[in-house]
Amino acid sequence: MNNYNEHEQQTPRLNPLVSVWLHPKQTAAFMMNYKSIGFAILLVSLGYIGAMFSGLIDSDIYPGMAVWLIALLVIVISPILGIIVTSIYAGALLLFGKLFQGTATYQGMFKSLSLPLIPSIALIPFYFFWLFTSPETLLTSEYTDTMPIIFWITVLLTIVTSIWSFVITIAVVAEAHQISNWKAFFTVFITSVILFIAFIVLFIIIIFGLIGFGMFFGTP
Repeated sequence: MNNYNEHEQQTPRLNPLVSVWLHPKQTAAFMMNYKSIGFAILLVSLGYIGAMFSGLIDSDIYPGMAVWLIALLVIVISPILGIIVTSIYAGALLLFGKLFQGTATYQGMFKSLSLPLIPSIALIPFYFFWLFTSPETLLTSEYTDTMPIIFWITVLLTIVTSIWSFVITIAVVAEAHQISNWKAFFTVFITSVILFIAFIVLFIIIIFGLIGFGMFFGTP
């Protein structure tokens, strides 16, 4: 019992929302050992809200769609999309990490991959403020007038957090697989390229399938 209590006292108690910025590997180890899959899903859901907001820039869906509806759709769709994409990405990284003698488990990889999304969570209040105070500068590609200060702040933060998210990704994959950072980099690179090509091919197949379907049933 004394040994157990000593182990508990020695276990670092981290706040992943804070520690991941400077200590991603330790945070990944803490996530895998002490946090539930539900907590990881929460991080993924929130992170994808911030990520999807950044994808709205110059999307030209305004003023055709109301601002409140845009915000609602982002909040509803982002968690679903995030869980699906992260689940696929975790499986792919698990598979290709084995090429470099990686030892991760699927659950451990999924938990670890929730951490690079934390920087995107920090973007949510900035995009919300931008969306509701100046939607035309966020959503309209042809806007040519002076940009508000929130534009410069949010874009700069988006660039910084995107770079840092990539750095965190390398670190947490290395920790999950118990491999070096260089092996983790190539694991992430190879996986990302292959998934990108696979999604492009799938997209082309779907498009041609829909065209063929339309031509077949459109023939008198």
